Amino acid sequence: MIEAATARTGPPPQTPFVRTVNRRVAPYTYHIFLLALIPIAFIADVHTSSIWQQHLLGLGAWLILIVATRFSLPSERTQVWIMVAVSTCVELWSSVVWGIYRYRYHNVPMFVPPGHGLVYLFALRAARTPLFLNYGRQAKYLALSAATLWMVFGLTLEPLLLHRVDVTGALFWPLFVWFMRKPSAPVYAAAFFITSYLELFGTGLGNWTWQVLAPISHIPSGNPPSVIAAGYCVMDFTSIAIAARLARNQFFSRRFALRRRSAESVA
Repeated sequence: MIEAATARTGPPPQTPFVRTVNRRVAPYTYHIFLLALIPIAFIADVHTSSIWQQHLLGLGAWLILIVATRFSLPSERTQVWIMVAVSTCVELWSSVVWGIYRYRYHNVPMFVPPGHGLVYLFALRAARTPLFLNYGRQAKYLALSAATLWMVFGLTLEPLLLHRVDVTGALFWPLFVWFMRKPSAPVYAAAFFITSYLELFGTGLGNWTWQVLAPISHIPSGNPPSVIAAGYCVMDFTSIAIAARLARNQFFSRRFALRRRSAESVA
């Protein structure tokens, strides 16, 4: 009787409709999570009143990245952490040294390096989703079309509406076209969508601001530049190249093999 009562009070069985929805949404769980997290994190950042409060946000970002990469294959995890290292160097140079854009406290916030890792993970996993596997070519052309229209806007209407001439974005456009011609274009297309989303939120809320004129070169820029996603693609490409070189190295290839076998045995 007790067992029967327990069975009756258990969770109700899922309907076929709910099972279908869960099955279709499951491949996009991480992407939905990150799309929701970005504006929440940026709103929290603009409401910090000290750099120590900002450090707490950074600690949360590091913990999220660690947990997120626990569900990655060793090769993907390696690429993500290489991306964190590469992007940290780029951020220190671009923001602190060169100063083409500045964060609120004129630093590189602690949440930025792991944020790059989370965004890169978004692009890698997006390329493996049913949407990109079935419509990868369409996603590539959509990203290229959006980048082109945004670039044209930055040179024509943006000076009239926002009083900025986005030459920086126009200079990035040929580089993005080159990435769209590569076999891994769906990864870079996904990177375009997520980084454009991130840049528009971050600059819109005031988490960072691009200079009207770049220091030294004095090239005018939008806030953000229209095809700045190409810069992220360069970091993605660099991370993939470094990971591939490490995998060919005899010492690292043995470690990757051991980690892969360990992951497979746990699975």
